[in-house]
Amino acid sequence: MTTFWMLAGMAVLTFLIRASFLVFGRGLRFPAWLHEALHYVPPAVLSALVVPMALAPRGTLDIGWDNAYLAGTLAAGLVALRSRHTLLAIVAGFVVYVLWRLVLAG
Repeated sequence: MTTFWMLAGMAVLTFLIRASFLVFGRGLRFPAWLHEALHYVPPAVLSALVVPMALAPRGTLDIGWDNAYLAGTLAAGLVALRSRHTLLAIVAGFVVYVLWRLVLAG
């Protein structure tokens, strides 16, 4: 039952946040510091999702050369830092991951 109330509370809060934009429309203004801080939310969430899988794909820490997830993630990170193109970084990460897996399998 605790899980139900937690999910219900998150649903209500999400609804209220989204409804506030409908109610206040363009009149809703955020302080400049908050607006700038919100730019860091997507990279932070993406990192929180990707890094644990890259470092521990089998449930334990794996930073060896045979970890294709880590190789793909590092390649994507380097391409993102160098080019500032998210889609290019994602494609590069997938390409390195697939090639790494093919080399290890062969």
